[in-house]
Amino acid sequence: MGIEKNVFSMKYARLTKEQFEELDQEFINFLATQSITADEWTNLKANKPEMAEMELDVFSDLIWEGVLGQAKYLEHISPKNIHLFALNDDHMHLIGIKVNNDIDVTTTEGFNWLRENLMDDAVEFVQAKKDYSEDDKLDKFTLIEQGANITKGDLYNYMHKLIN
Repeated sequence: MGIEKNVFSMKYARLTKEQFEELDQEFINFLATQSITADEWTNLKANKPEMAEMELDVFSDLIWEGVLGQAKYLEHISPKNIHLFALNDDHMHLIGIKVNNDIDVTTTEGFNWLRENLMDDAVEFVQAKKDYSEDDKLDKFTLIEQGANITKGDLYNYMHKLIN
């Protein structure tokens, strides 16, 4: 295995233990592309943990690259705000919803209240277009790190039809 000293710098974040377990077969295939057998991997973890860590990081970044490249919508929901992002090829489109009362939209009751009271004076809508930086995937990843989740876009599309 001709891996040089750790010159790899992670772009995204290490996958969680649960994510690695979900991607077990993909990780085995990844190691195979590196010509690392199961025995060699066990040996690497035991005797060269920094090299094993680097392989985990490289794999994590590869997975993130693919996921971020395919993501079409993000949602970030907090007690008073909903941010819905459509991830277009050259920019993001945001629909923001702000609730200016004591309703918490992260609860079922609060979300149901919002659904039934979209035209209430306490509900504000904003729309914005934001161009990506040089790295659209990193822009998306930053939103995920801040709490956004990748979605199918059902809520975005519903709200987009409603306000346009």
